[in-house]
Amino acid sequence: MTQTYILTPIAGVVGLAIAGAILASITKKSGGEGKVAEIAEKIHKGAMVFMKREFVLISLFAVVIAALIFFFQKQEYAAYQAYAFLFGCLASSFSGFVGMFTATKANVRTTIAAKEEGPASALGVAFFGGSVMGLTVASMGLVGLGTLFYIFISGESKPHVAEIMEGFAMGASLVALFYRVGGGIFTKAADVGADLVGKVEAGIPEDDPRNPGVIADNVGDNVGDVAGMGSDIFESYCGAQIATIAIAGAAGARLAETQGPTLFDKVGIAAEKAESLMFLPLALTSVGLVCSILGILLVKMMASKEPASALRIGTIGAAALYILAAFITCAQFGFNSNPAIAVLAGAVGGIIIGLVTEHYTGGKPVRDLAEQGETGVATVMISGLALGMQSVAIPLLTLAATISVSFHFVGLYGVGLAAVGMLGTVGITMAIDAYGPVADNAGGIAEMAAMGPETRKITDGLDAVGNTTAAIGKGFAIGAAGLSALALITAFIQKTNIDLNLADNSVLATFFVGLFIGGIVPFLNGAITMTAVGSAAFEMINEIRRQFREIPGLLDGKAEPETDKCVDIATRAATKKMVLPALLAVGTPIVVGFGFNAVNGMGAVALTGTLVGALLGCILMALMMSNAGGAWDNAKKHVEDGNCGGKGSEVHAACVVGDTVGDPFKDTSGPSMNIIINVMAIVSLVIAGLL
Repeated sequence: MTQTYILTPIAGVVGLAIAGAILASITKKSGGEGKVAEIAEKIHKGAMVFMKREFVLISLFAVVIAALIFFFQKQEYAAYQAYAFLFGCLASSFSGFVGMFTATKANVRTTIAAKEEGPASALGVAFFGGSVMGLTVASMGLVGLGTLFYIFISGESKPHVAEIMEGFAMGASLVALFYRVGGGIFTKAADVGADLVGKVEAGIPEDDPRNPGVIADNVGDNVGDVAGMGSDIFESYCGAQIATIAIAGAAGARLAETQGPTLFDKVGIAAEKAESLMFLPLALTSVGLVCSILGILLVKMMASKEPASALRIGTIGAAALYILAAFITCAQFGFNSNPAIAVLAGAVGGIIIGLVTEHYTGGKPVRDLAEQGETGVATVMISGLALGMQSVAIPLLTLAATISVSFHFVGLYGVGLAAVGMLGTVGITMAIDAYGPVADNAGGIAEMAAMGPETRKITDGLDAVGNTTAAIGKGFAIGAAGLSALALITAFIQKTNIDLNLADNSVLATFFVGLFIGGIVPFLNGAITMTAVGSAAFEMINEIRRQFREIPGLLDGKAEPETDKCVDIATRAATKKMVLPALLAVGTPIVVGFGFNAVNGMGAVALTGTLVGALLGCILMALMMSNAGGAWDNAKKHVEDGNCGGKGSEVHAACVVGDTVGDPFKDTSGPSMNIIINVMAIVSLVIAGLL
């Protein structure tokens, strides 16, 4: 059986090789020359500066946290857990770097392909640019987790393999916290500043080369929606697998204490095969990578069709193949169909959440929202907030149904498998999401390089699809993060072996105090990140105004803007202002757990309540903010397409304000909720032994 375990890291290496081959094929294409190459190089350089500064900051935090794990975790596996933590940091950082590098090379090549070869070729370049990110995220997860499992499952540390792998997930979470939150602050500081001064005050078009903030804006699309989203998904992807492995390990360890049907009875195997139960998540994600690769090839074959149809066919095709593969894989390991049904529930749940998100951010609700601009800004804001609140209902019910179905068939282990099912085809899901910023950048480059209306028409078509795929990706990421965090919380409860007997008044009171503390976390995080965007945008606005005022001939197109200064403002804001969210996410479980342990010895009970309260609050806030922001953004674009009075109308002005408020909603505060709850859950799991 041990020989089978090596297949997971091998699958990851093969995935990385395919991603490398795709990257090589992209870089072989023409990157243009003259003005267009100069613009692309500025975007690439700005993105690399951000990545370098973030990596330095992450390294400092990583060394400190690894030392704390090494010296304060009293278990015998502490050293291995610290090494796994550093491994997780490196794996996630590498994924983000590769994705960012590829996206900033694919953007200009998409523009050139649109001008010289047409829409099908441009779609292929943009999508393959995103697929490198998707495949790298999935493959590095398999390489990291698969290697750790293979090494430690057969040695003296076998009983602690899950705890060691928790260190890897914590490393991934740390990087996600910096890239997602920092990237969100960067992108929205640049976007808000560029839009308010350029479009509203100066009356110049979006992506106009005269605007000093447009390069920073285009860099921000990459740092927020490529590196940020990639690290977000990587964290959930690893967390879901590790939580499921931990639940399986706990089921084997506590078999003698269990009354009634055991997990082994539910899946139809003997207790002696507990290792198979622990390996199943890794086996499922390995076949998921294969299904993602087939889905990517399917999109390539359909590239001549309408872009939205090609992307949808590839995504649904990969998911259908994955569901079939899950049943076959479970049968190969001797399980009955129950684990595969849990995987099916997660995969279907992810599709439903994505489709609901698409409806609220790209369907009739958006057109209705745009029409509210006829009566001014106030009605646009009120309707957008109402739309965001309404949009949480079906996704939450879907998650509830997913949990119920998966628990019915496989118990708590099934909840983890449902999360694995939702994230199994992350290779193509992330590819389609990362396609969005590549297409968006391609349009910006076409505008700044004055490549003509025909080229811009093609890139605008790709960008319109990218806006929808980005919104779907955010909805999917929220659902996946919620399920992954729930699986981690379940593993925490099993690891601490607490009895949540709510008939005991002291347990009940402690749990509810923790619940209320957890409910505070998403609101504090939202306030901190929104304030960070506001203050960074304020500095950006003043810099853009200064350049318009002090650089002679800038608005006439006779002088070049100082774009590096705007990139530097956004980068400094990102690296400084995400420290508070990081401390909130890492510090809350530590303070609550050890604080209540000192007061009444119920640190684990209080922390469970805190995690539950934070989980519900983060999912609700994330969905509401992301969907409201996406709807405001697309309502503005609907008006700019010539509807409701078109550009320059009062309706357009009202919708621009809505879009500006929605920017930090959908790209900073909303997505950061995923990171906050997963970081809190994995930190809790790591310190569980000390509680």
